[in-house]
Amino acid sequence: MSSGIPGLSWTEVSARRLERSRLAAPSDGDDAASIAAALCGVHAQVLSAAELSVGTRIAGATRADVRDSLWEGRSLVKMFGPRGTVHLLPTNELPLWIGALSSIPTSASPFPAHVRMTPEQTDEVVAAIGQVLADAELTIDELSDAVVEATGPWAGDLVMPAFQGMWPRWRQAMTLASHRGVLCFAPNRGRKVTYTNPRRFLPAFEPLEGDAAQAELAHRYLHAYGPATAQNFAQWLNAPRGWATELFRSLEGKVEQVDLAGTACWVNAGDTQMPAAPPRGVRLLPYFDAYVVAGRPRELLFPGRAADRALVPSGQAGNYPVLLIDGTVAGVWHQRRSGRRIHLTVEPLEELSTAHLGELREEAERVGAVLEGRPELTVGTVTTGPHA
Repeated sequence: MSSGIPGLSWTEVSARRLERSRLAAPSDGDDAASIAAALCGVHAQVLSAAELSVGTRIAGATRADVRDSLWEGRSLVKMFGPRGTVHLLPTNELPLWIGALSSIPTSASPFPAHVRMTPEQTDEVVAAIGQVLADAELTIDELSDAVVEATGPWAGDLVMPAFQGMWPRWRQAMTLASHRGVLCFAPNRGRKVTYTNPRRFLPAFEPLEGDAAQAELAHRYLHAYGPATAQNFAQWLNAPRGWATELFRSLEGKVEQVDLAGTACWVNAGDTQMPAAPPRGVRLLPYFDAYVVAGRPRELLFPGRAADRALVPSGQAGNYPVLLIDGTVAGVWHQRRSGRRIHLTVEPLEELSTAHLGELREEAERVGAVLEGRPELTVGTVTTGPHA
């Protein structure tokens, strides 16, 4: 690698990411929305995992605080975000996210021709979704009936294979409707998921212009997870690599290259200062925590056996809750709840030092406090086989 660009070590980068991801220590100055902003969104396909991701980063927070921010205070919104997966995003940042997500090029439809909708039909469905949810909270069946009534019988054709049945044609536009700012999640009605329009919570917002939104999102991503390549950014968004390469090229003068372990990566211009102290701390990260989902290079974040144990064969991170020691994945863990008792079983890849065991006990207490339960910690035997 050319000596003309600054060289950064994995130790330095880990320390910086821990600080910026609010994992160096629980924050006294953040609320749930500012945590979601710092992380560039919180994966929330499993809402309880999202509550733990946010709660453990805020001193004294519980899962109830996160729920209140989402369903009562409305400072968070639950919607389809990066990669088309469910995320918690700051409500006041909807102009940025909608501007970016609605303008990023999408891949070709994976559905066969007889399932797909025309661009005109897609626009009609998205408009109908926004209209019927403008003042309502509807279950998926209620939303389906309303969309079909507003558009036509073709939207209700049961042509989309899903689980053990078929979904109506219009549902292939749900993620797009969220990305265009007309669909988000509302509180469950019993066990049924409901949807509404986010403009109920941030009326009359105007999405940021597409190019400006994409550039701002790239800067936010690099601040949180840089150094990173354009391809890393594309993977994080599930966006075309060529588009990401062109976007980073358009940011000339606003980003700069650094060397990370022999790979040329990008950071925001002037943002090369690293913490003086090495990364420290023991953390228990839940499913799909942003730190591991966005963290790259994978071989440094998941060294050696950690990759075999905590990554799926494709290299995807997040499918396993992980034990993080000094910024690097060092094992996995799982929990089982029985009333107020929360049984935490941690499986380190190496024997833990006395100091790390002490920190792990503190972390277990923090997890228990967030989950509003009484933790019982077991440190399991060292994991030997892949995905044991």
